[in-house]
Amino acid sequence: MSLAPTATATTLPLKSSAHDATYYAKCMVGGALACGLTHTALTPIDVSKCNVKRKPSIHPHNSSLTSSIVLPHLQMQVDPKRYTSLLTTARLLHAQGGARNLFKGWLPTLAGYSMQGTFKYGLYEIFKDRYTSLLSPETAHRHQELIWCAASASAEVVADVALCPLEMVKVRMQTTEGFPTTMRAALPAMKGSGFPFGAIGPLWGRQIPYTVAMFWSFEKCVDLVYSKLLTDRPKDQYAKTTQLGVTFAAGYAAGILCAVVSHPADSVVSLMTKSGNKGKGVLQIAREAGFVNLITKGLSTRIVMIGTLTGLQWWIYDAFKTAAGLATTGGGH
Repeated sequence: MSLAPTATATTLPLKSSAHDATYYAKCMVGGALACGLTHTALTPIDVSKCNVKRKPSIHPHNSSLTSSIVLPHLQMQVDPKRYTSLLTTARLLHAQGGARNLFKGWLPTLAGYSMQGTFKYGLYEIFKDRYTSLLSPETAHRHQELIWCAASASAEVVADVALCPLEMVKVRMQTTEGFPTTMRAALPAMKGSGFPFGAIGPLWGRQIPYTVAMFWSFEKCVDLVYSKLLTDRPKDQYAKTTQLGVTFAAGYAAGILCAVVSHPADSVVSLMTKSGNKGKGVLQIAREAGFVNLITKGLSTRIVMIGTLTGLQWWIYDAFKTAAGLATTGGGH
């Protein structure tokens, strides 16, 4: 995956000495905002994607719903015949419990993904500089795409350790019948479910390929824009609005690839929360669900969701960096 030299790509990668602790701290804050805010804002979509209703008699316009209605429990991928669209599921969830029902799990989402973003983006910058500093400038430039991949994978390993406990709480809140919907009550109720790191394997399986694909494709897209399209001046001489527009477009394109790469593992993580799958291993759950189902059910929804999510994450991250006096990400900087 070596990158051929171009007019704007001839700048050699920065050594670690180019960045100090203040730079990395700003990147960590930007990462926390990027991941925490976007994932929390998309909680209704996440809840709708992950949940279906057991009772077919529930109608979205029925205003006389009572406590006898069964709460969402199964995953959307499991019952595609009835829940054929995200909108249908969202309406059913809203009919049952109003807007509050669509925002179940928002607090562990905000806390968990803020911590994940802190390490995902902050450690990416640290590892990228560190791995670059271990090589000669020429070698680092020649293999910069491998450096992107190695740095993002390393960062995600740590980020997922921070995310895992709260991700497990969030999924249980959103999918399990009768499970507490407040953090104070939910944490003690997680006993016996492999908490806090029982889902770390599938989470790594989902997030590490996702993050490597995200950072590599984003960096690659930005580099191509500034080396093939916006070539009449150096990147830092373009208006900040132009640079942030490039950031969002590259982030959205990266999100599409991420959705495809991470979808099978994401489906397994969701299926693990079913009461019927309690005690089953990851491979057994995957075999029972079927390989084709794991890679196709709910994929179109995930592409829209992850494309938007990733584009916004990169935009928020780079917007914060520019506000903090730093350059936007990629393109030889």
